[in-house]
Amino acid sequence: MSNNVDLNNRPDYDQVIQDIADYVLNFKVESQEALDTARNCLMDTLGCGLLALRFPECTKHLGPIVQGTVVPNGARVPGTSLSLDPVKAAWDIGCIIRWLDYNDTWLAAEWGHPSDNLGGILAVADHLSQVRLSKGDSPMTMREVLEAMVMAHEIQGVIALENSFNRVGLCHVLLVRVASVAVVTKMMGGDREQIMAAISQAWVDGSALRTYRHAPNAGSRKSWAAGDATSRAVRLADMSMRGEMGIPGVLTADQWGFYDVSFSKTNKDQAIKPNDKRQFSFSQDYGTYVMENVLFKISFPAEFHAQTAAEAAVTLHPLVKDRLADIDKIVIRTHESAIRIISKSGPLANAADRDHCLQYMAAVPLAFGNLIAEHYEDDFHAANPIIDELRNKMEIVEDKRFTAEYLEADKRSIANAIQVFFKDGSSTEEVVVEYPVGHRRRREEGIPLLEQKFKNNLATRFPSHQCQNIFALCKDQKALENTAVNRFMDLFVIA
Repeated sequence: MSNNVDLNNRPDYDQVIQDIADYVLNFKVESQEALDTARNCLMDTLGCGLLALRFPECTKHLGPIVQGTVVPNGARVPGTSLSLDPVKAAWDIGCIIRWLDYNDTWLAAEWGHPSDNLGGILAVADHLSQVRLSKGDSPMTMREVLEAMVMAHEIQGVIALENSFNRVGLCHVLLVRVASVAVVTKMMGGDREQIMAAISQAWVDGSALRTYRHAPNAGSRKSWAAGDATSRAVRLADMSMRGEMGIPGVLTADQWGFYDVSFSKTNKDQAIKPNDKRQFSFSQDYGTYVMENVLFKISFPAEFHAQTAAEAAVTLHPLVKDRLADIDKIVIRTHESAIRIISKSGPLANAADRDHCLQYMAAVPLAFGNLIAEHYEDDFHAANPIIDELRNKMEIVEDKRFTAEYLEADKRSIANAIQVFFKDGSSTEEVVVEYPVGHRRRREEGIPLLEQKFKNNLATRFPSHQCQNIFALCKDQKALENTAVNRFMDLFVIA
């Protein structure tokens, strides 16, 4: 009979879940570099969201599920007049943040954009602050928001260091849901059991497939998937705070757990024997490493593996702009991840397809000297056949050193090199860019540019005096940290 029954001894929570819960409950964020970087990240992320509001394909997703819904103490969506329940507000904030592929990035065994978590963090913080005020209590402060950002970045990024979800076809927004649910449940006042329950629910949800990020199915879902993930985290946190039980062995359960169902599979990139079982590996504890080393997208709204290619192309533009018809071939040396994610040929169906095409993101600045969000739109592409002509002349070559240094902890480069060859046998010099301007190695150069990017994005939505007030507050670390969340969000409301 023993062969026909399951042993029903309920396990302790998986150690991965316990470690995340203990981190958010017990770790004290004291790194000034991490807090300062979080402040810059807050500016940049909100600015990306404001810029996205110029695009109807983004704004069509915003607003309450049922039009006319009125939410007491609703969470605001920056740059709009919307006041929503925190679940939908998290969706909307997350959607605008990610729409243009312009917010921060983390590259390791897994890729992702840790500031996607700000959707859930801001929505919950704004709602809770207003509720507290209505009861005569003190609201949350922006210091608490910055600390939550540091922790969410850390959870998502540390898991990503050695654990590749893309290798088994899964989308990195799963890690947004896990990171968001941990910090949001803590913000709601959750205890250790409630936080672990919420984290387990995030894992048991499984993962979206990566297919909407890759040829031939790349499309706009990649622009709202993170909003969906951080919103789901808020919903799961709320359920756990209401007493919903967790699933302690969600990762490790034989046959039915995440490791067996979703993480131990074979695909064409990495063969796994049928009986092999994989589980997560960790090279370091949770701290403040990820926020301190996060990559900002400063120069171009482009998938991060192409940032240095676009920079190299801008450098080459003056040398080739008057000789585009004379080009014989364009050789791009790059790293393996760029080839696997964004190297593609053939027709590009939509803006989301184009901003995930290495060749497109190199061709536009070669021809026009810059790369902005509007360059991905259908009208611009259709009006400029030279882009596809240049794409068809490109050869993509993997550089093994670039591939290796992409993963080396003391480098984390994202290198690309471009050289243009002409029909008469002449050529340009090869332009090599190993670290994008948003890399930690280029912080001194990058932060003034990031601040200007924020100013420019503010100006797309607000009058000058409002822009000045927002920027002045965001530049002042102490003043920002002491500001009530609801007062901060007031600054971003459009009447």
